Amino acid sequence: MQRRFLDYFIIAFKGLAMGAADVVPGVSGGTIAFISGIYEELIESIDKVNLGVFKVWKKQGFKTAWKSINGTFLLALFTGIGISILSLAKLIKWLLHNEPILLWAFFFGLVLASILYIAKQIKTWSAKIIIAIIATSILSYYITLAEPFASPDSPFYLLFCGFIAIIAMILPGVSGAFILLILGAYQTAIDTINNLRDGLVTGNMDLFKDALLKFVLLAIGAAIGLKVFSKALNWMFKHQKSLTLAILTGFMIGSLNKIWPWKEVLKTRINSEGEEVTLLDKSILPTSYDGDNQIVVAAIFIIIGFATILILERLGSQKNKA
Repeated sequence: MQRRFLDYFIIAFKGLAMGAADVVPGVSGGTIAFISGIYEELIESIDKVNLGVFKVWKKQGFKTAWKSINGTFLLALFTGIGISILSLAKLIKWLLHNEPILLWAFFFGLVLASILYIAKQIKTWSAKIIIAIIATSILSYYITLAEPFASPDSPFYLLFCGFIAIIAMILPGVSGAFILLILGAYQTAIDTINNLRDGLVTGNMDLFKDALLKFVLLAIGAAIGLKVFSKALNWMFKHQKSLTLAILTGFMIGSLNKIWPWKEVLKTRINSEGEEVTLLDKSILPTSYDGDNQIVVAAIFIIIGFATILILERLGSQKNKA
């Protein structure tokens, strides 16, 4: 496939959208890839990245090896993803601290609409599909009630989180940020990205080294997960599409509990920066919230989040018709 510079610029722009999706616990990067028409190429390109590339490099040269993995496509896409994640992390951290209800309300709207979008892709309905949705909804709900089984600052736990969260890059419907949220490592991941940049800007090498270690652990976990899951999930999506989408739909339905905007804190912990952060909480009614529940503005943000997915779906539909 011959592409011009403009084509790769558009791919990088799609990467920006994917990165934005991966930062917020709502719509997944995989969903953006799916509706923007690059999902299959992304999966196939990831599958081609293996140790065999080095053999091709040795025998036929770097240029041939680079083409064999669709390297320019991957470079453009992941450059866009990286820029987006680095630029949005600071804003997300500020919102988490200063406007949590409105932020979670927006995320709630995103996930709600994503559930409908993914469910609409199920072409064949049967008892098995319905049971899968119900079972995964219940399982997902109880997962959101569980206390994280390790500290988000633990090296092995960060590896595990990166390993699991990368699923979002492969399969539409699952948000990597959302998985990190359920695992209790979302705040740690956001802080890591911010501290990595801030450490470089301010020259604080201790801050930079600590953030770099966490970033590397997450990245290693993600790289391993990418190779382990890519073939299996790609096979499921191609051969058991309806069942796979049903599982994703159920997972997202049950996980709505985790991003309900109004929470009561049950347990806290001290993170690596000496800050007190939430470890365990529970969803409550807006009327029971201790403080300003911002219910009207929150409802507006839920609608905005919902509409965002509808707009993305409409744009994707128009592209497919064209």
